[in-house]
Amino acid sequence: MAAFNPELRYQVIRLYKELLHLGKEYPLGYDYFRPRLHKAFANQAGLRDEEKIKQGIQKAEYIKKEIEALYYLKRYRALRQRYDKI
Repeated sequence: MAAFNPELRYQVIRLYKELLHLGKEYPLGYDYFRPRLHKAFANQAGLRDEEKIKQGIQKAEYIKKEIEALYYLKRYRALRQRYDKI
C-alpha cells in the first residue's frame, strides 16, 4: 500500500466543497445534485493509488469547469433575453 498523501486528501476535500457550492445553483436543484455528487465521491473513497487519485482530481476539475460554463451560459442567455427586448 502506498504512503498516505495529505496534500491529495486536501485537494479532494477542497474540490468536493467547491462542487457542493456550485451545486446550489444547479438547474435541477441542490436536492438532485448533492446525493449524486456524494455518491460519485463515495465510490472513489477506497482509492489508495496516487495516480488514480490524481486522475480523479483531474476529472472533478473538468466537471467543475463544465458546471461553471453551464452557469455562464445561463447568465448570458438571461442578459441577452433582457436586452434584446429593448
